[in-house]
Amino acid sequence: MKRVLSGIQPSGTLHLANYFGMMKRMIEYQETSDLFAFIVNYHALTTLHDAKTLKENTTEALIDFVALGLDPDKCTFWVQSDIPEVQELTWILSTITPTGLLERCHGYKDKIAKGISATGGLFTYPVLMAADILIMNSEVIPVGKDQKQHVEVARDIAQKFNNTFGETFILPEPEISETIATLPGLDGQKMSKSHGNTIPIFAEEAEIKKAVMSFVTDSKAIEDPKDKDHPLYTWLQLFASENQFAQNFLDGGVGYGDMKKKLFEVIWEYFKDARSKRDELKNNPDHIQEIRKKGAAKARAVANKIMEEVKKKVGI
Repeated sequence: MKRVLSGIQPSGTLHLANYFGMMKRMIEYQETSDLFAFIVNYHALTTLHDAKTLKENTTEALIDFVALGLDPDKCTFWVQSDIPEVQELTWILSTITPTGLLERCHGYKDKIAKGISATGGLFTYPVLMAADILIMNSEVIPVGKDQKQHVEVARDIAQKFNNTFGETFILPEPEISETIATLPGLDGQKMSKSHGNTIPIFAEEAEIKKAVMSFVTDSKAIEDPKDKDHPLYTWLQLFASENQFAQNFLDGGVGYGDMKKKLFEVIWEYFKDARSKRDELKNNPDHIQEIRKKGAAKARAVANKIMEEVKKKVGI
């Protein structure tokens, strides 16, 4: 059984692309793999500098994951900052990481182009990500195309360490998801908080309905065949029970207004049980903290074993 690892940033309100692009796959992996899933709050510090917000978002992310079906008893589920060993490994790895390797990372360049401050943390982000991966003996890393390079950097760093100090780390393999890159937002661009084009999962009914009804459309009449690349079709066909309705949309006979109403109804029903579970969890903060505590203990047991070997090999 291969060890699969993935993390999600506690960056605020969870939206549909977060779930279908990554979280749903993670929840499915717990049945077939040795799943390691975590909340990457150290990474969030590269852009989020409000302590109260980061703390709240971290707890909300824990609640969201469990509400959506992640079972802490079937996987290892933790918060990144609860594993201090990862920072220790980050420093050790940074001492053998060529700066040229980091300078070639397009993620850093892309964020700078978007106006994010050029900090040391943003520049060395791939080293921290490498530590996250390597400290858990991870074998498979499901990522979108935009994160593939970071997994490749982790492989390069692991190989450099192994060549320098002796065989220690497993070389992780990226598993590329085409879905993550193709889930459109309300305006047809990739669904992203930075684009302001998302559909929240856990929000009031009126807010979700308003978002769905905001999908940008063209002037095609009800009877006109619709474009297969339209975001409304992309989203509705994710729900298998609605394949016929989605096909009618393509063939003609279903208008944009009816399609939006149908999509809202499907979304609202699909997450019905998750909303109930989430309400229960929010009303039981002690249970959430217990999940976090147990997850950290499981993760640290793995991290400590790796770090013992790493420190022995480097002479610490």
